[in-house]
Parts: sequence; structure tokens; C-alpha cells
Amino acid sequence: MFVTEPFHVRTKYKYPLWSLTRKKNRLLIQTRTYLFIIASNKDKSQVPQVPIVSPNQKTSKPEWLRAIAPERVHSRFRQLKDTVAELGLHTVCEEAQCPNIGECWNGGTATVMLLGDTCTRGCRFCAVKTSNRPPPPDPLEPFKVAQALAEWNLDYVVLTSVDRDDILDGGADHFARTVELIKLVKPEMLVECLVGDFSGNRQSVERLATCGMEVFAHNLETVARLQKYVRDRRANYQQSLDMLREAKKLNPRLITKSSIMLGLGETDLEVKQTMLDLRKVGVEALTLGQYLRPTPQHLNVVEYITPERFDHWKRNGLEMGFLYVASGPLVRSSYKAGEYYMKNIIESQKNIHSYE
Repeated sequence: MFVTEPFHVRTKYKYPLWSLTRKKNRLLIQTRTYLFIIASNKDKSQVPQVPIVSPNQKTSKPEWLRAIAPERVHSRFRQLKDTVAELGLHTVCEEAQCPNIGECWNGGTATVMLLGDTCTRGCRFCAVKTSNRPPPPDPLEPFKVAQALAEWNLDYVVLTSVDRDDILDGGADHFARTVELIKLVKPEMLVECLVGDFSGNRQSVERLATCGMEVFAHNLETVARLQKYVRDRRANYQQSLDMLREAKKLNPRLITKSSIMLGLGETDLEVKQTMLDLRKVGVEALTLGQYLRPTPQHLNVVEYITPERFDHWKRNGLEMGFLYVASGPLVRSSYKAGEYYMKNIIESQKNIHSYE
């Protein structure tokens, strides 16, 4: 039990102190630290915190966050890497320093990044380079991507892009033409598009939602309270939810998907509410992963979430009605996107709507 000091007591300290009378057991407690002391005895996941940028933070990663070096796994990785370099393409796997690059590429899933390698936004968690005036997109990029995918032995591809606020439609038409060309050369390939928010432009969302993809993905990234600390100021929680709702409304055949990073200071209640908000707008697939700071100039990790806690969120997600939940420390938005269960969901959706 903590007791605050009577107001008449005067000490040399800046804040009031309360001390026990017995010399050997003297206890000096600053009253303004009471809440901190109480909070430190609680589970961090119950206490709201805020991430900061502090280049001096040095924390060792727990054992469960060690990933296999991608160069040491088999030949498919090298084939994809060589083709990407030869055609001048970009992958978010490389640009964002994803820890699962070897596992995904060797498992038959790749994430191609469209519209160049420079983003017009500056989210405080992302390693992709930024500029207010990036180079113009390569008009031949949709053809190059389709050509590369025709050569690769893949059955599932994830297309994503940098944000392009400098383009009128945010690059939606460029994105959609890439999907259409892929379907032209390889109709059986399943395509997931992980897109930005296009500043809430409904026409851009419609162009993409109806271009032939199977999975429409857009990431909330974090809980509502932390949006302003984590994402660029032009992104916001409600705009992202509205976009996911609109995509599903425009094309009910789509699987809609989102992702949340943990370890940025969110509480369990906030994570649960975010998951419920996603279900309310019809999102069916969810990934949850540990935030890892890419450079000292990015947000600090507030907490490392245990694998057991990620398992807890997977169970919760399935109970809420998500059809697919990938949850783990090294899980990312596109992690094992083409795994067997996800493909089954896509096929089930196709069969349901074929009878309508």
C-alpha cells in the first residue's frame, strides 16, 4: 500500500517524500512515481505505452527471433533474386529487410514491389526509402513483372507498392494493369495485392478491387491510439477501415486481409478492439507479427511479445470469425501468403460465388 506524504512535510527533494521513522528501514518514495511503480508490477500488455525514436536503445533480441540466413537455403531463392536484379524489379522482401525472405521465396511465394523503390510517405517503422518527389514509375514495369512471373515456378504472388501521393490516382491503374497482365500470361496464378490507402480515393479502390485479384490486403499496422506515432500523418485508422469495407462492398468475391504489428506499446484490450474493428468491416484474413526496428532512426521496440502470446491472438482471431490467422514473432503481412489453407479459402470463395 502506498501512502502520500502530508502537505506540511518539507524536504530538500523536488517532489514530496514520505519516510518511515526507523532509520534502517527508511523508505523514500516520490509520490509522482507511484503510478509507475504500480504499472511496472503489471504485465506490459495491460499498460498503454508510446514508442519513441532513440538511436541509443540497445536491446538484445530474444532467442525466438532468430531467422535462418536466406543465402543458405535452396536454389529457388537464388533464381528469384537473379531475375529480380536482371529485370530491374523490386521486392518488398529485400527493401523492407523482411526476416522471412528465404522461407517465403523457397516456399513458392514472392512479394513484388511496384511503382519504384521510393515512397512519398515517412512511416516511422518502415525501412523503405522516402522522398517527396520520387522518380516516375517505369511504364514497362507491368510487362516486366508478368514476364518474370511467367518464368518463376510460383503459384501465388503478392503485389505491393510504395505510396505514390505524387500520382493522381496513387498508382492504382498501374497496379491494376500489372494484375491484368499476370492473369493474361498465367491465369491460374493466385494474386494478392497489398495496397496503400490511396488517400481514401474511391475510384482508385474500385479500379483495384475489380481488376481480377483474389486477395485485397491493406494494413492497419497498429492500434488506433498509436496511429499518429507509427504511421505517416496522411494515414489514419478510420480511413483504412473504410477502404477495406469499400473493397469488399465493390467485389464480394474478394478475400480482404489486414495486418497488425505488436510490441509498439499497445495493450491487450487495444489489440482485441482492433481485431473486432477489422471483423466489423468484413476482413477475413489477419496476420500479427513482432515489430522489429530496422535502423536506429526508427521507432524503438517497446516490448518483445512471446510466441505463446501470439498463439493466444491466433486463437482469439479464429474465435472472432477470421477465416485465416497467421500469428507469430516473425510473421509479416505476406508471410506464407500462398500456404495451403489460404489457397483453400480462396477456392471456397470462388465456389460460393459461382452458385450466386
